[in-house]
Amino acid sequence: MAAPLPSRMCCRLVTRPAGSLSGGGGAGGPNRRGAPAAASGPHRPSPAGAAPLGCGALASASLSLRGRAPPAAAFRRLPRAMALPLALPGAAAVLAALAALLLLLICMIAHVTARRMPALHRHEEEKFFVNAEGRKESVPSIHDPPTRELSVVVPSYNEENRLPLMMHEALDYLEKRQKQDPSFTYEVIVVDDGSKDQTTKVAMKYCKKYGSDKVRVLSLVKNRGKGGAVRMGVFSSRGKKILMADADGATKFADIEKVEEGLKNLQPWPNQMAISCGSRAHLEKDSIAKRSYFRTLLMYGFHFLVWFLCVKEIRDTQCGFKLLTREAASRTFSTLHIERWAFDVELLYIAQRLRIPIAEVAVNWTEIEGSKLVPFWSWLQMGRDLLFIRLRYMTGAWQLETRKCN
Repeated sequence: MAAPLPSRMCCRLVTRPAGSLSGGGGAGGPNRRGAPAAASGPHRPSPAGAAPLGCGALASASLSLRGRAPPAAAFRRLPRAMALPLALPGAAAVLAALAALLLLLICMIAHVTARRMPALHRHEEEKFFVNAEGRKESVPSIHDPPTRELSVVVPSYNEENRLPLMMHEALDYLEKRQKQDPSFTYEVIVVDDGSKDQTTKVAMKYCKKYGSDKVRVLSLVKNRGKGGAVRMGVFSSRGKKILMADADGATKFADIEKVEEGLKNLQPWPNQMAISCGSRAHLEKDSIAKRSYFRTLLMYGFHFLVWFLCVKEIRDTQCGFKLLTREAASRTFSTLHIERWAFDVELLYIAQRLRIPIAEVAVNWTEIEGSKLVPFWSWLQMGRDLLFIRLRYMTGAWQLETRKCN
């Protein structure tokens, strides 16, 4: 039978306070295997409410099994949570780099797809106009000396219904003015921009009534866009001053006196060049009240792009009532590339680059039914054109050069 062990070799059960979960450390803590270490000091009775040393480790394991991390683990996770705000500047830098690459790509596309000079070609049928007797006559050139005081260019596309009102008002005013001042001479050039209706036939009625010396009809072979139609009319004009006027008659024609006064106030004209623009900016508050929120948002967006990218000094670039001196019309339209709705913006952008003085004059304007402008898609196209105007001139794809129309 084995002898009993000496009392000094018996394992003593070391206790800790019940609130301790860590199991302690140091002299009274567990060894590497988790077993309780022997007490180095003399034995003292356990205080009331004490728990065995192994309970802390068991409690910690129990919390882990239930999905609850012990406090020490929670503190270890704090640096990971704090790393999220530190990563935000890096994400911003990546987004900025992507935006720069996108802008560079757009610049390259704008430069590569640009034509260096605009196409100023006339089709054979566009080199003549039909007079009141039905005979063909050669059109004059903007580079010829002027023989009239005023040329009125009216771009028209499918305007058989709206054109008569404008022509009646314009010709009545011009005839009365000529009677008051016999030295005043004029011509009205209706440019049919490839219409599919009876626009040319309607315009020819006024040619026969007033004579082909006062009213001329220029029919384009295919639709070029409003800017292209105006340019063809300007290149075929004979006036010292050239007025652009819309076929819908939205602007009161007698307000030509206001834009003439604006042109006069710009004298002396450098190199005989000056432009006076009719403006509807003073009517903006009234027009907003009649428009939908969507169209108002589009309008403000377009105005911001015009100001930010191209023209900063003119509030209303799109009013179709503009008066130019002959030399200013020749220089600007010979350089013009845009032939659609945004051509007015490029026209004024070119004028600013050439340091041509520009006046903006308030005119009476009434919205007329039958606009060819499609609110969303036309504004989207104009926004694209505005961006390309700025980028192509900035990258040198477009140059401020002058070329004659053949």
